[in-house]
Amino acid sequence: MDTRRILEMKLVELASRRASPQRIAVFRALQLGDLLCAVPALRAVRNGYPDAEITLIGLPWAARFAERFHRLVDGFVEFPGFPGLPEREPDVGALPRFLSDAQAARYDLAIQIHGRGELTNSIVAALGAREMAGFCPQGGPCPDPLRFLPWPETGTEIHRTLALTDFLGLPRAGDRLEFPLDDDERAEALDLLERHHVTPGRFVCVHPGARLYTRRWPADYFAAVAQDIVDRGFTVVLSGSADEALVTRRVARFLPARAVVDLAGRTSLGVFAALLTHARLLVSNDTGVSHVAAALRVPSIVVSCGADPRRFAPLDHALHEVLHHPVACRPCTYAHCPVGHGCAHKLTPERVIARVRTRLVVPRDPEPLRFPRWRAPADGHASPPPR
Repeated sequence: MDTRRILEMKLVELASRRASPQRIAVFRALQLGDLLCAVPALRAVRNGYPDAEITLIGLPWAARFAERFHRLVDGFVEFPGFPGLPEREPDVGALPRFLSDAQAARYDLAIQIHGRGELTNSIVAALGAREMAGFCPQGGPCPDPLRFLPWPETGTEIHRTLALTDFLGLPRAGDRLEFPLDDDERAEALDLLERHHVTPGRFVCVHPGARLYTRRWPADYFAAVAQDIVDRGFTVVLSGSADEALVTRRVARFLPARAVVDLAGRTSLGVFAALLTHARLLVSNDTGVSHVAAALRVPSIVVSCGADPRRFAPLDHALHEVLHHPVACRPCTYAHCPVGHGCAHKLTPERVIARVRTRLVVPRDPEPLRFPRWRAPADGHASPPPR
């Protein structure tokens, strides 16, 4: 069957079934940055099926994500992991109950938006939905050419996920990221700044942690950048999870106590995000917080180690800069680098400092042009200059 005929069949079938799914499962069991990059695709799913009950299937932490994005998803189901997927240690004993509950939910449509689908398509198929859609490997098994798109090997993560919803005929609502905040989070953030005597707009948030060690720029490099920020009259606010507190302490010990506030493990994600809206700049590894900054339009300098700097770069290049050192082994999936971590160590602090300095310069208003006022000569006979 030729490609044109397949496309014609796809358009006819999708047109007849566009409004039919009432219970939809979206599978994306990944971390914060990955889920934020999928928000534009989730908006498209909601636009395409405004009355459907949409359930996100994800990692345990994503229950809070589903609550925050309640406008896009109606419910959440925890994925217990699966052998071969690296995002969490699989709870094999919980898998039978997970699958039986999913099958009892009788989803009309299950969308695999997790990745290429080599392993995840089988997992999503086991949910027992009436129909499936998603990605499939380039040149690999394709469950249904009408509903499965070969994984795009180029483009940003945002646009790769949108390629699937475009393929399914779901209307886009832009490619911007978003991160909703509530009034309590905003108030708590301001209270936190006041308690630590930090002036809004006069601090830089430095985030030296990341889940994988291969994604971490060295702590002493971050410390050198932070010291230069302090030397320019700004306070440094260190951020991170409780698991990253050791890293932030290593950075803080190089800095004068009066000029640094270490908040690692002391805020919720929402309060941190609200606090970030008052920062002059974020300096971070290529991790989830960089996408929070992109969603909130907070300027950032992102240091990319290990990851693909183009795939996960923020879309607004004027507001955000991604710095990296090119190496042949990038991107990698190692937790610990086996070859010396050149992508991190060869990106010097001086290079990052130079870019941070340009972001911290306060632009001056242009001076108005001033011309000398004309004065008549003492004899009073000269004419005024032409206007």
